[in-house]
Amino acid sequence: MPLVVARGLDRAGAHAAAWLATAALGACVDARRQADWVRAGAAVLAAHAASVVVKRVARRVRPSHASLITHVAMPSRWSFPSSHAASTTAAAVVFAPLLGRSVLLLPPAMAWSRMALGVHYPTDVLAGMALGGVAGAASERRRQAVRDR
Repeated sequence: MPLVVARGLDRAGAHAAAWLATAALGACVDARRQADWVRAGAAVLAAHAASVVVKRVARRVRPSHASLITHVAMPSRWSFPSSHAASTTAAAVVFAPLLGRSVLLLPPAMAWSRMALGVHYPTDVLAGMALGGVAGAASERRRQAVRDR
């Protein structure tokens, strides 16, 4: 993937903005599934918030090496876990029933982009994906429980 794609993913995932906007738009235009879209947005927000809390506790410094080029600005020096990976994975899990399974391709692409941009270690993105996966799965279990009532 070219660097321009990685930078685009960086912008989309910053503070979970694109995923929260997707959930808000879905809630506005899909009245029949509005509650599902709101729940999806809440799951994305929860994953992002949890990653920020863990990041501040873990305090792992971002990759740094003389030969490493960082291709984007970072809001903090902490890297573990990747908030981009967490929110993107949560979004993929909760958006898949609403938009189709192709959204499940987003987390690996986002994980790659974080490393290609020089801002995360592989374990940062793996931990972020795990955190987002847990948040998304919990939200989906809740959606299924409500639907099955």
